[in-house]
Amino acid sequence: MSFKKKLEEKVLDVDAAMQGTLSFKDPVNLRINGKFEGNLETRGNLTIGQAATVVADIVGDNIIVGGRVRGRITARERLTLLPTAIVEGEIYPVKLNVAEGAIMEGRCFMLHDFLNPEELARYLEVDLNSIMEWAGSGKMPAQKEGENWRFERKAIDSWVASGKIER
Repeated sequence: MSFKKKLEEKVLDVDAAMQGTLSFKDPVNLRINGKFEGNLETRGNLTIGQAATVVADIVGDNIIVGGRVRGRITARERLTLLPTAIVEGEIYPVKLNVAEGAIMEGRCFMLHDFLNPEELARYLEVDLNSIMEWAGSGKMPAQKEGENWRFERKAIDSWVASGKIER
């Protein structure tokens, strides 16, 4: 069975009002059409429907917003704002598509393949001192160029997924 076929089988539609933390370690196709408050971490595709209202910190691979979102969105692959999207907060996309008519109120920080310590601290939501300590002690994947540290985003994502991060 192909990977794409397996992904298509894992579709989850949320039409109700939910609160809390939703976390998916395996790729899914998640569609939110109702209300959601809390934290949302997904792999695969996340679609926030036109009728949805979401107040959350969201981390995902491919995120499509058609409804209203307030919070922080981190898209590891792509963030798409449809014409009906209303987003308030901070967004951290690798790639960003904004359709005419979409409303974005807040700040955008584009994620690059390599991050400096300040960008990484924002990306991981930890203080800069922790980043410098982990890099200096070899606890996290890092590269030193002269006096400056550089962090490959994909290596950091793998490191975080492995559970080695100490918050």
